[in-house]
Amino acid sequence: MLDPQAQELLKLMVDRGVPPVETQTPADARESYRARRLFTQPDPPPIWGVRDHTVSTPQASFQVREYQPTDRDGGPMRPALVYFHGGGWTIGDLDTHDTLCRTLSLETGYVVVAVDYRMGPEHRFPAAYDDCMAAFQWTVRHADALGIDPQRIAVGGDSAGGNLAAAVSLGLRGQAVTPAYQLLIYPAVDMHCSAPSHTHNGQGYLLTKNSITWFVGNYLTQAQDAADWRASPLLASSHADLPPALVLTAGFDPLRDEGLQYADALSQAGVPTQYICFERQIHGFITMGRVLREANTAVSLCAQSLRRALG
Repeated sequence: MLDPQAQELLKLMVDRGVPPVETQTPADARESYRARRLFTQPDPPPIWGVRDHTVSTPQASFQVREYQPTDRDGGPMRPALVYFHGGGWTIGDLDTHDTLCRTLSLETGYVVVAVDYRMGPEHRFPAAYDDCMAAFQWTVRHADALGIDPQRIAVGGDSAGGNLAAAVSLGLRGQAVTPAYQLLIYPAVDMHCSAPSHTHNGQGYLLTKNSITWFVGNYLTQAQDAADWRASPLLASSHADLPPALVLTAGFDPLRDEGLQYADALSQAGVPTQYICFERQIHGFITMGRVLREANTAVSLCAQSLRRALG
């Protein structure tokens, strides 16, 4: 059964006349997404330190945001989470996920580095992937200055951000420093969008088949990109030797089944993997803690899984 609070939220969005994302320009969709955050996510909790940095590569410059839960004051190096926001590779930014990143930093006691990667349709695949790879590598290079233990850096993200976290883990496999953990929150992992839940949950639950088509169309450069593991991590030739993972899904989400498929692929390849489905929830719920109580439960669960994995 759909969570009554989620049902009320969906009704409220209809009553307010919130237009489907695919009927908007990318610029309007981004503004609508930011505005929706004002009435769905909790107020940002106070935190000891927040600082923005610029990451420059030969291809681009973009921002990352550092969250420090407390003053380290010469104490031991901390674990960290490099976090990639959701939004269909088209919408979302550092501010739309600020509350979530603050909360994860406070509940874990870890440094969080949030990434404002380039998005489509202005910057198509593989721009977002390239930026997220660069952001992880930047975090490793600046570990001392950030007070981070480079051997205990997790990657994570929600939706499109989960896709990017999974792809970065694949891309860094076998390198000198790799992610220590994957936090994959309702990740999109197969751009073919053919899992049964795309049909069963494809209408009426916020994220729809039409909006997914719009998001994917804004991201991919050409149709054959869907077969590239950097876009579709589920299609990688091997999932062995990847970091342990938590895969979290929502029962009324079109992405539910591919999330389960990815958890199964990791487990079958010998990767320690925990899979949890919030059966009553919709896509995007984890950032909606002002109106959905289970969102706060999910955030705490993510923090607990990180602490168990990284210490």
